[in-house]
Amino acid sequence: MRDSRYRWVIVAAGGLMGCIAIGAMFSLPVFLRAIARDTGWSMTGISAAMTLGFIAMAFASIGWGSLSDRIGTRAVVVSGAVLLSASLALASRAPSLLAFQLIFGLAVGSATAAVFAPMMACVTGWFDTHRSLAVSLVSAGMGMAPMTMSPLAAWLVSGHGWRTSMLLIAALAAAVMIPASLLVRRAPALDAPPA
Repeated sequence: MRDSRYRWVIVAAGGLMGCIAIGAMFSLPVFLRAIARDTGWSMTGISAAMTLGFIAMAFASIGWGSLSDRIGTRAVVVSGAVLLSASLALASRAPSLLAFQLIFGLAVGSATAAVFAPMMACVTGWFDTHRSLAVSLVSAGMGMAPMTMSPLAAWLVSGHGWRTSMLLIAALAAAVMIPASLLVRRAPALDAPPA
């Protein structure tokens, strides 16, 4: 396979982006008390943003997957990285519970979906052998999210408050995910002429 060593760069980029994206979304429980204390919003209302996020992820995955087939994975994951960073920054400044629910729930959930399915499809296209290992490694990166992003969020919240902490996570997402998404290339197998 052409560029066979580069396929591991794709795996690393997918795992890293998945860790940040899933981690940003799944770190909301760490923010709950701080948000409720600062704003007076109910913890149930704040938690509803996570439920909306899962619903948005489910529906957005279909759209992002279809778009990835048409315009390529790189464009989709770059868009997802930008959307995730922007939506986290906007959520950190949400003036009301409804605004927070819509921004964090719908936008963060949709942005997270731009990474998961498109990167899994991209990775499988790069591998004739070791395909299961490659997909497992990308999944492992995503699985590391709660063990990395949640402690980071907790540490940030303890010293900076929830709004600044969420803004810092938005900056981290931009600083890591945008460059990582630019490493994504179309699988050589997809460029080959049909047999």
